[in-house]
Amino acid sequence: MAKITAVIDIGSNSARMAIFEKTSHFGFHLLYESKSKVRISENSYEHNGYLQDEPIQRAINALKSFLWIAKLHKARKILCVATSAVRDAPNKSILLQKAREIGLNIKVIDGDRESYLGALAALNLLPYDSGITLDIGGGSTECALIEKHKILDTYSLDIGTIRLKELFLDKGDYKGAYDFIQKHLQKLPDRFKHSRVFGIGGSARAISKAIQKQIQYPLSTLHAFEYDFLEHKDFIQQIYNTKTQELHKLGIKEDRLDSIQSGSLIFHLILEHFRAKKVVTSGVGVREGVFLKDLLNNKTSFPPNFNPSVRNIKDRFIRNTQLCKYAKFLASKLFISQKCFHLIPQSFATHLLIATELCNVGVALNFYEKHRHSNYILFNALNYGLTHQDRLLIAFLTQYNNKKLPNDYPYQQLLPPLEILQYLCLFVALANLLSKNPNPKDFIFTWVEENHHLSLCIEHQELSYILKEKLKKLLTPPTLSLKLC
Repeated sequence: MAKITAVIDIGSNSARMAIFEKTSHFGFHLLYESKSKVRISENSYEHNGYLQDEPIQRAINALKSFLWIAKLHKARKILCVATSAVRDAPNKSILLQKAREIGLNIKVIDGDRESYLGALAALNLLPYDSGITLDIGGGSTECALIEKHKILDTYSLDIGTIRLKELFLDKGDYKGAYDFIQKHLQKLPDRFKHSRVFGIGGSARAISKAIQKQIQYPLSTLHAFEYDFLEHKDFIQQIYNTKTQELHKLGIKEDRLDSIQSGSLIFHLILEHFRAKKVVTSGVGVREGVFLKDLLNNKTSFPPNFNPSVRNIKDRFIRNTQLCKYAKFLASKLFISQKCFHLIPQSFATHLLIATELCNVGVALNFYEKHRHSNYILFNALNYGLTHQDRLLIAFLTQYNNKKLPNDYPYQQLLPPLEILQYLCLFVALANLLSKNPNPKDFIFTWVEENHHLSLCIEHQELSYILKEKLKKLLTPPTLSLKLC
């Protein structure tokens, strides 16, 4: 696979391009992203699906710009797909021919393939392995049922924000729009029911942004943002019942004003049909699915326990990989040794290992500020496969290992209790310190409890002088002492 790949997605409403850089076998990160609101479907639904001359020309102009930007980024491979409006158009050949003339081959994909690609992105880049993907586009809505990291079924509905707007809402026919959606929902197989729904696409993201503003959510990150559908159902209804000129008061941005009412109506009715309880916002979709299909060589998922963001950070910021492996090994050994006292629940094992392995990435920017830089890099670069709480905790451990926790630390409500944090921070610091000793794998850890006080005995045949000095300075929880045995 090429090191740099550009993926273009021509939707009914927007044309988008994402450029990815591959850093190792499965490690990658996003280099660039752009979109153009070409509205290829404009006036097509009132003309039996025929693409109109002006939208076609807008699309070609945008594609020319995308190709130039891809060239600037030295993309060796350009993949381009077109979805609902183009596949439904009797005159799609005009667009395809004009694209070939500028050096771009467009692959028109059917609804099932579009559903599959969105599901492929969700199941690999979101932190859950089961749910239903819901991708509302301008011309169609794609759904896929995922269970235990497998895509069990896909379905495409001819319901879209622009289609609904032009056929019904522009004429004030809200009942017609409602009936149109319900009629198409009856076609969905009965198995499309799940408590968790992955919201893909611009409408789902716009709704999530508005909800974040309503609840004063402390983070601005959208990917993997979760909310309870029943708690926010009335707000979603309020969006499609509010006049367009008043939508900004609900947190709707300017570029979504003309499509969010139809999008929120579709979103609401389908979530009810699915019997959804939890919505997980997806910042990824068809473009990432196209890229992953190429990256994974047609496999459905990454290897077990593999995270592409962790791999990418290691590729870009870590030079001494052996030292990181030693630290991770020792963190695992420490975690196992404490199980008899249940100091840290099993659910935090992965956080500990990732934080230990990556806690020194900030050295790439500045050694003396490495803790602060590591925190920033990890929270912002651990994009995929983790919840917001996961990312916050891992970043927190890299900043506060062997540092006194502040009385009022950031995002306190999203992090574990204080005592668990203290032990996690200690283990990260201790594992990284011991990894620099000769023969680090030979350390033995023994726990002793006396008078409600714990001691961690650290045993090794060859303890270095500097390590002995630094061990005395390590911060420990109030109920723990470190001893050299």
